[in-house]
Amino acid sequence: MRKLIAAIVLLARFLKAVVISGFQTVQVILRASLGERKPPPAAFLRVHFAPMSAQGASLLGCMISLTPGTTTLDIDMDKREILLHVLDASDTDALVQGIREDFEPGLVVLFGGKA
Repeated sequence: MRKLIAAIVLLARFLKAVVISGFQTVQVILRASLGERKPPPAAFLRVHFAPMSAQGASLLGCMISLTPGTTTLDIDMDKREILLHVLDASDTDALVQGIREDFEPGLVVLFGGKA
């Protein structure tokens, strides 16, 4: 039952993140093309993730890539680190916090431990 609840909460948080990130990405594009005419700072970012199996880390990478404005480039299971490309790197702390709060808890329940 605990895993079912974790999966439902994870799905809800993921869908919320997709919608919010979609709106934020549209804002970034409009600001860069209509407003300031200056693109936001893009960046590569390494993020440590909680202990989970390779399947959990892969799902985390997929969820991040499906969220507008971010792309997973590499997953290093030995270091428990994920390499991301971020469209708007003006607040990377909030991005990392969102991943840790929205995605990791459910994935740890579902795929906790190292395979």
